[in-house]
Amino acid sequence: MTTIFVTGGAGYIGSHACKMLAQAGYTPVAVDNLSLGWRDAVKFGPLVEVDLLDRPALDRAFAEHRPAAIMHFAALSDVGRSMKEPGEYWRVNVGGSLNLIEAALDAGCDRFVFSSTCATYGDQDGVVLDEETVQKPINAYGASKRAVEEMLANFGATHGLRSVIFRYFNVAGASPEGDVGEHHRPESHLIPLMLDAIDGKRPALTVYGSDYPTPDGTCIRDYVHVMDLIDAHVRGLKWLEDGGESRAFNLGTGSGFSVREVIRRSAAVTNREVPIVEGERRPGDATALVSGSSRARSELGWTPARSDLDTMIADAWRWHQNGHYDQ
Repeated sequence: MTTIFVTGGAGYIGSHACKMLAQAGYTPVAVDNLSLGWRDAVKFGPLVEVDLLDRPALDRAFAEHRPAAIMHFAALSDVGRSMKEPGEYWRVNVGGSLNLIEAALDAGCDRFVFSSTCATYGDQDGVVLDEETVQKPINAYGASKRAVEEMLANFGATHGLRSVIFRYFNVAGASPEGDVGEHHRPESHLIPLMLDAIDGKRPALTVYGSDYPTPDGTCIRDYVHVMDLIDAHVRGLKWLEDGGESRAFNLGTGSGFSVREVIRRSAAVTNREVPIVEGERRPGDATALVSGSSRARSELGWTPARSDLDTMIADAWRWHQNGHYDQ
């Protein structure tokens, strides 16, 4: 079977990628240093425990496994932290990606599926974002992802590297079977933080900012189910296998929900109240990020089948109640 390197394969999105790749007939190899990922999340193929900043170790991994393509998820992604420690984001996200690209090309691997972010667009109020929207990141996380996109274009022009870039919006939900799910350390994502508050694992959910220029004063985001997201990545991989040119795709539903709307729907789905406290705005948080793109649908045949808000919350709640990682 065809081997695919999945960087960050022990993390939230990467573990779901490994699951769907295995179901599609590939051999996923999770490449992870386990600083943020979980050994218990590696269920669908081997684990290569390596840091992307360690180029000799990367070269050994490529020589041993000979992957045909890369799915690159490994990155630091906490926006607030990126505003305080930008150097770490440039070092890890950009430096690690450069090592990975060069190691892949040296090993003859020239297909690359990259996990980017809508944060590359920055805060553009009133703009529905598509792939042609000007990219103006306002934090080191978005800037580092934008830099990797530029690297991929440069290596495409000079070395024939072909890439599919996915700029996606807020990812939520879990595998419907409950075998992998969302668990970060430390936790920073809205829905798992909210479920922790509902379940009494934290005193309350902090709503960061209630004075944004939105109908209820809280940030608006476009949410996409993790399984829909990975379905697009597998389609992107097949696009490259079929000889497709390098391409960027936004992944979102086109429907934005405010923080307070997500809270209301979570209370309805779980039949529990959500304890909240009001907090100040966090630096680097955009007011609204909503996709206006249909490119993934028209060119990849992608349909976000599970990305209604209630299904995402229900799948996340099922995992939250029954799933866990011990290490």
